[in-house]
Amino acid sequence: MKVHTLSRSQFLPIPIDVAWSFFSSPNNLKEITPLHMGFHILSITGSEGKMYAGQIICYRVKVLPFIATRWVTEITHVQERFYFVDEQRIGPYALWHHEHRFHEVKGGVEITDEVSYAIPFGILGQLANLLFVRREVNAIFEFRRKKLNQLFSSPGNSEIKKSA
Repeated sequence: MKVHTLSRSQFLPIPIDVAWSFFSSPNNLKEITPLHMGFHILSITGSEGKMYAGQIICYRVKVLPFIATRWVTEITHVQERFYFVDEQRIGPYALWHHEHRFHEVKGGVEITDEVSYAIPFGILGQLANLLFVRREVNAIFEFRRKKLNQLFSSPGNSEIKKSA
């Protein structure tokens, strides 16, 4: 199983508490997910207002234009105001591990996403990654960057790094 990575960082001119409050609420996921993905939360365990390690989030998402799937993630680690990790338990990937890190910097916060993912189906999965999955994962995070800039930024903010 080949594991692929994506790393993105973005500066937002907001206090770290505002960033944490927004990102640690599963209810805000829909706002930063492209519309064509048909993202819909089905259930959230525990308190919907406060994220915690062990929290399970179930949602439905389109992985291809006419194919929707159920995706279940678990919040596995949380250190308030610093980072949290979500991992797929049921869904389209053989592996999905997503670290969200927050670093207070002069004038705001640097938010870093580190995603490790693997595609099922062996060689066919690798071909799918080359043909469209990698591009789609990058497009999701590009949409997110633009949306976050619309929501929180002033002119001049930019993406710091990306890779796949």
